[in-house]
Amino acid sequence: MPPQEATDRPNTPAARAAAGEPAVTLAVVIGAHGINGQVRLKVFADDFGSYRSFNHGTLTLKASQPGNNGTIARFAEIADRNAAEALRGTELTVPRSALPPLGAGEYYHADLLGLPVVADTGAAIGHVVLIENFGAGDVIEIERPDGKRFMVPMNADAVPEWNVDRLVVSASFIE
Repeated sequence: MPPQEATDRPNTPAARAAAGEPAVTLAVVIGAHGINGQVRLKVFADDFGSYRSFNHGTLTLKASQPGNNGTIARFAEIADRNAAEALRGTELTVPRSALPPLGAGEYYHADLLGLPVVADTGAAIGHVVLIENFGAGDVIEIERPDGKRFMVPMNADAVPEWNVDRLVVSASFIE
């Protein structure tokens, strides 16, 4: 195998985490399953099984399958039920760079959370604190500096623009 050239981009999960790359939660352990170290997961990703390394390389996915109460997963580092139970509540994360690229108009919730919010008039409003989906599309919850919150739909009428630096909300949607 030819030697790999050094790059300025960290190439291991632990190195990327140390470099400050944001981690994105794909699932959370909700309990143990069986006696051999399997866990039940609440999964937030469409294609969870395509990822193998979680939490900066500390957990390696061996297998996953749908279960009656979430996804059932087996990790190489978890040998028995006691170890599986100890993981209850653990979030399973991957580096942001491990996620597939986005198409035009698409976004990851993790990219919007914490973004400063400004009105389309330029006035500072607050920041994004939550994203919900009640069945008709995403709704962005914005917190003002005084702690009061309001929600706007994540559509072109309410949010005409967003990028990595800010989210712009139409003044007619600001409470």
